[in-house]
Amino acid sequence: MIHRRPRATTTIFTLVLSLVFYSLIMTGFGAPAETSPPPVTPMPEVRPSPANASSSTAATPSKAVENSVVKIFATLRQPDPTKPWTKKEPDDITASGVVISGKRILTNAHVVQYASEVQVQANQAGDKLPAIVKAVGPGIDLAVLELEDQKFFDSHAPLPFRKSLPDSKDPVVVYGYPTGGSSLSITKGIISRIEFTSYSLSALGLRIQIDAAINPGNSGGPAVVNDEIVGLAFSHLQMAQNIGYIIPVEEIELFLQDVTDGRYDGKPVMYDDLQTLENPALRSDLHLPESSQGMVVHRPFDSSPNYPLKEWDVITKIGDVPVDDEGMIKLGDTLRVRFAYMVQKLAQKDTVPLTIYRGGKESKINLPVLRQRPLVIPELKGAYPSYFVYGPLVFSEATTDLVALAQRNREMAALVAMLTYIGSPLIGRIGDKPAFPGERLVVVPCPFFPHRLSKGYGNPSWQVLKTVNHQPIKNLTHLVEVLRDLKDEFVTLEFNTRSSGESIVFPRAEMVSATENILSDNGVRSQGSADVMTIWNAKGTNN
Repeated sequence: MIHRRPRATTTIFTLVLSLVFYSLIMTGFGAPAETSPPPVTPMPEVRPSPANASSSTAATPSKAVENSVVKIFATLRQPDPTKPWTKKEPDDITASGVVISGKRILTNAHVVQYASEVQVQANQAGDKLPAIVKAVGPGIDLAVLELEDQKFFDSHAPLPFRKSLPDSKDPVVVYGYPTGGSSLSITKGIISRIEFTSYSLSALGLRIQIDAAINPGNSGGPAVVNDEIVGLAFSHLQMAQNIGYIIPVEEIELFLQDVTDGRYDGKPVMYDDLQTLENPALRSDLHLPESSQGMVVHRPFDSSPNYPLKEWDVITKIGDVPVDDEGMIKLGDTLRVRFAYMVQKLAQKDTVPLTIYRGGKESKINLPVLRQRPLVIPELKGAYPSYFVYGPLVFSEATTDLVALAQRNREMAALVAMLTYIGSPLIGRIGDKPAFPGERLVVVPCPFFPHRLSKGYGNPSWQVLKTVNHQPIKNLTHLVEVLRDLKDEFVTLEFNTRSSGESIVFPRAEMVSATENILSDNGVRSQGSADVMTIWNAKGTNN
């Protein structure tokens, strides 16, 4: 939810992230459980509704809060997955942020990710101060900024965090700089819902729904109750009115704890596929006692013999907290969330304690959890894609960012249909973990560069490379090694399709010799990204 400032050659867009696409992907999974660094308490403090608290007082705008909310100006140079040798045109955006303890400014990751320049402006101030991005958590959509001139913080005090989760129906005030004007905007609403859900393909977390208006430019602005931050605005639901989302303080504090070393490691995660235990026949088949409830392990994340979870195990407790037949747990008297929430509270040394039912009895296990989801088609997460040019062909590794392009507009619907028809791994392997260490899908992200070498061949764009001279390709690095070391007269490329497609044969020596001219003709500065060029040049000039 950022607001783009128009440039001479650009228009205003309303969204940056492809979170909707990621959410659609996530609905196809069972119930993976994500977690986070070692906890402080086994449960969040679920605050009872105060009997004498005034709703009008809680929802009254505050001058102290206004002084701590800032406007963020950023120039983004996002990657172009279909042209990995370049970046997209500069995109000027505005968003919001808030001063927090430690002379820091908190905002969303999507506000500053890929930013070449970031500036901060205080409320009713005329100057913009250069800012430095100190940490970014793409999955949970949080980022921390620092200012070069820290005198700013002498007159702009940090806002404190609320120490407990708000209640549903609590009044809330959202501050920010949404589209439609340049001054600070203040909107009021109530807490509608609190749930543990997907933020992206790789992150789960608590999320608060509010009915206060959140629009482009509100991203990174604080949601406040009684001058305390209860969350950070980051998104709204399209095609609906006044359904906005904020990242609660508990998730913010976990993020800040993670980035104390300047690096975001991510939240520990349980990625096993699970299913509910609601069906009577399923319960009978598992010979469960009537009093037992939990989630059934449909497919363990790891099939190795020493992995603690097995197929048909029933997870009955996480720590000492009972799990019901829908995979939910109770927090206090009013809140019910997915049991995966407790992983981030209980995980220590990247393991989480579970109680399981297997073979007629219960036992306790410690399940290993991961901080990053292993994916054969990963997310870029703020990086730029690697690439390699070989003759008129461009190779890159498939990412969810590339695949998301095929989901964004009607013009790409035919592409999705084509990929589905030919059985492309770009569709079939979304969400898959690598079959072996380092496995990635090597894809041709764009059509041939114009050259006579490609005469008679169809457009290979969006095709996944399977073999080079009948040698299976493991990843982009491996492809470059194979091409570098080839001595054959011809190079034969085969693509991974169930039907259609064609094999492509090139004269090897001409492919190598033509590459430089092709690069020059098309304004490509380098044959490959720095990481693959190190490999390509490892044995000197290719023959």
